[in-house]
Parts: sequence; structure tokens; C-alpha cells
Amino acid sequence: MSRRTIALNEDVWSYLTEVVSREPASLRALREETGQMAEAGMQISPEQGQLLALLTRLTGTRKALEVGVFTGYSSLAVALALPADGRLVALDVSEPYTAVARRHWEAAGVAERIALRLGPAVETLAALRAEGHEGTFDFAFIDADKPNYERYYDHALALLRPGGLLAVDNTLWGGRVADPTCTDPDTAVIRALNARMCADPAIDYALLPVGDGLSLAWKRP
Repeated sequence: MSRRTIALNEDVWSYLTEVVSREPASLRALREETGQMAEAGMQISPEQGQLLALLTRLTGTRKALEVGVFTGYSSLAVALALPADGRLVALDVSEPYTAVARRHWEAAGVAERIALRLGPAVETLAALRAEGHEGTFDFAFIDADKPNYERYYDHALALLRPGGLLAVDNTLWGGRVADPTCTDPDTAVIRALNARMCADPAIDYALLPVGDGLSLAWKRP
């Protein structure tokens, strides 16, 4: 037993990613390609991808939503965990990044499970609601531009079915949320969302120290 979460030094992280990892070859190939990019830090960690896949299966997800694709690691992790007739609606604004994602989705044989919508996610989320998708998604994952996090949260909760699960990335924000000297706009937005989720009576909530912080919100029936 331990009263505190263990610190992830390099040895512990290597154990997580090399010894007890179930990362498929398709995900590893995508992670390694993305690792060569200057923006590689935008990709989720492999242990986080493994958790997302497990959550997808645990919730019996057939219809998933992702806000923020980048090169598609989290999309691929979720899509691989979906049943054959499952669908992931993935939102992003970048054609170059999602071109990498599309290539790896195809190589892994799950491209037909992913509906990519390019454009500002706030607008696409509003469109999904207008199209009648409110209350129909089983699982949602938010990992996109931070200024819009609260709007993404509002839309995602509305789109989730009662009993659906929402995961929000970067909610520890490199520790900056706990540093009172950090007053930049992105940190302020994440702090505000963390406080809001913690107090929201519509959800059951936990913030896990996985990756850069992963908040989980179960939408109460």
C-alpha cells in the first residue's frame, strides 16, 4: 500500500512501456514515426493509450467521440478496441497531421471505423448536436486546444449518453495547475475546468496522474 502515487522515473516508465505494455505493433509504428516530429510532445503516452483502449472495452463502447486527433495515436488505440461495427467520430483542424493518422488507420485495418471531420471542433460539435446525436455517444476523449476546453466539455457531456464516459487529457498540465505563479491563459482554463468537473453534480469524477493528467467523468443517469 502507498499513501501517494509513485514517481515515474525513467526506470519505472520503461517498465510501463516495455515490460507490461500491450502496445500493438501498429500503435508502436505510429508512435515511433510521430516521435521524429518536432511536435511529438502533443502525442499521448503509450500507457495512456492502453488505458483508453481498456476504458473503451469496459464501457462497451460502440460509438466514440474524439476531439483532437494529431497524428492519430489515441484514435487508433480506441478504434482497435471497438467492435467491428463500432464507430469513432474524430475531430481535428489539421490536414497534414491527420494525413499521417489516416495512413496508419488504413495500415491497421480500422479506417472504416473512423469518421474524420476536419474543421474547428466547437463548430463540428455543435453540428453533431444539431444533427441529433445528443445522448448517443458511449465514450468521448478531449485532447485539443486548451482555450476551448470548457466548450468541448459542455458539448461532449451533451453528446454522451447517460452512463457514458468522458476522458479529458492534460489536466495536470505539466504540474503548472498546482503552481500559483503560473498565470498564463491555458493554465487558467485547465484550472477552471478541473474545479468545475470536481464540483459538477452531473458526473462522477476522478483525475488520474497518467500521462499529463487524465480526468475521467462518468455521466450520471
